[in-house]
Amino acid sequence: MSTVDAKHQASPLTSSWSSSPPPKSKPLDNEPEKSKHDAVVSSDVSDEGPRKPGGWNSMVYILGNETFERLATFGLLANFMVYLLNEFHLDQVYATNVLNIWSGTTNFAPLVGAFISDACVGRFRTIAFASFASLLGMVTLTLTSWIPQLHPPSCTEDQQQNDQCTGPTSAQMGILFLGLGFLTIGTGGIRPCSIPFGVDQFDPTTEQGRRGINSFYNWYYTSFTLVLMIALTLVVYIQDSVSWVLGFGIPTLLMVGSIILFFLGTRVYVYVKPEGSIFSGIARVFVAAYKKRRVKIPVEGEKEGAYYDPPLTKGSIVAKLPFTKRFRWLNKAAVILEGEKDANGCPSNQWRLCSIQQVEEVKCLLKIIPVWASGIICFTAISQQGTFTVSQALKMDRHLGPKFQIPAGSLIVISMLTVGIWVPFYDRILVPALQKITKHEGGITLLQRMGIGIVFSILSMVVSGLVERERRASAILQAGPHGIAPMSVMWLAPQLILMGFAEAFNIIGQIEFYNKEFPENMRSIANSLFFCTIAGASYLSSLVVVIVHDVTGKAGRSAWLTKNINQGKVDYYYYLLAGMGVLNLIYFLFCARRYRYKSGHGVTEEEPHLDLELNQLKH
Repeated sequence: MSTVDAKHQASPLTSSWSSSPPPKSKPLDNEPEKSKHDAVVSSDVSDEGPRKPGGWNSMVYILGNETFERLATFGLLANFMVYLLNEFHLDQVYATNVLNIWSGTTNFAPLVGAFISDACVGRFRTIAFASFASLLGMVTLTLTSWIPQLHPPSCTEDQQQNDQCTGPTSAQMGILFLGLGFLTIGTGGIRPCSIPFGVDQFDPTTEQGRRGINSFYNWYYTSFTLVLMIALTLVVYIQDSVSWVLGFGIPTLLMVGSIILFFLGTRVYVYVKPEGSIFSGIARVFVAAYKKRRVKIPVEGEKEGAYYDPPLTKGSIVAKLPFTKRFRWLNKAAVILEGEKDANGCPSNQWRLCSIQQVEEVKCLLKIIPVWASGIICFTAISQQGTFTVSQALKMDRHLGPKFQIPAGSLIVISMLTVGIWVPFYDRILVPALQKITKHEGGITLLQRMGIGIVFSILSMVVSGLVERERRASAILQAGPHGIAPMSVMWLAPQLILMGFAEAFNIIGQIEFYNKEFPENMRSIANSLFFCTIAGASYLSSLVVVIVHDVTGKAGRSAWLTKNINQGKVDYYYYLLAGMGVLNLIYFLFCARRYRYKSGHGVTEEEPHLDLELNQLKH
């Protein structure tokens, strides 16, 4: 896992600083409000009667478990790029691809975990199984650093500089991939269930429960930030300067403590039964529309009674979405044919007849996809701080004083500090000032915010290229021992600061955009889309790295991304990403110009295009 992925694993950027606060009373995962804590105890966990929500009595175990688990996972993987380069002796292209492909797979895994949890086994069992999978992965990776037969023989820095180190065998790489595979299973189960399971412990129908949910969000993200800071400093320092075995072993022991603490709370937890996944409802709409592909859509005067449009459940927190003409072919899923309704007026087959509400929810997903795609290239630029930025840092002067040396994997703290300082300033000072000028609730619109983030990501790649050009020239002309350039590693700070601004605008903007534009019962899809952005960026980054390395290394030329960074041209790679970012910005402007926001009462066909908004963004 790159440290960038770790930073967003639990979406910490949706903290109380964001202008879109967590829902106060909404049951998660499309569960009916009235049944959220009525008969919530699943028979496969407890045979007792309905259990009263434990509230903060449960939080000792849940927050403690989450803190230990995150510290264990991030502490193990925060410095993983350095581990692959220095201990497994992989070249930077291979190491980057390992991290990118694994990161992509890991960020798609929560979609599977969410479906299994919601539709089959419930959150408690999903977290329990996933925790043991994570522990197995961490034990496996710790063993790769401990047992000599599981990693390549050590070599000196001179041998590394001259490319004389022995690489890993197929068996050693197989054990490494096995450990990463277990971690993927663990992440796929823990990530989508941890926050909802915590929210399950409060009763959202009471004022005390709603306050508890808000406080839980705040404590969750506060502990996450503190844990990540510890992982990126103390644990990374132990791995770099003391021992990889100890640096991996401590997080593994913490994971054991996390599991023990989690199971100590079994007599206190509220267990919500799985009631079906939102993904099933989406699939039903597509299947029903396909089965009725030859059915004619009723004309304007025949709409009354032609479509299945039942009222929402009494007390539902989901807003009724109006019927729209967008993606008309999906409307066929709601057309009522003979024999498709039973005596009670309900669909006799949910895979043939869907409600207008279900159809419009799917339309919300489809209209957001083009905007979502623009985030992939933006995040591809941001993710470089966990790969090639680390490679740069390893060949620069990292000393602070005569003895202390900054671990290369800890530099990402600079972008974190940028986000941490900028976001409260933006929310408390800049937004109120902008509101007076633009008369907009958020100061600027969400699409404008995302567009500004894309601009910062482009600037970060340009600055990265300029700094790398100077670093390589310095290394070639005045290289010290082991190819270290006599240039302070703090020269990387400007690009990391710009990456922090890109995150503060684009990433937070994405999260808020998805949560505001989706109906209330599709918030799980909203958060899943963000992780899919990270996954898509990881796969795209790996593809670009492979193509660049193969194309530039032909005809006996030195590849841009050669193993020895001093002999390559990583700055050209950064400029390539900047060029891709410019094309992505043009694509984003096109999509944003056509996008229509969801109004307070649903998606409207008459809502005007955002010409004024995009004109402001362009200028």
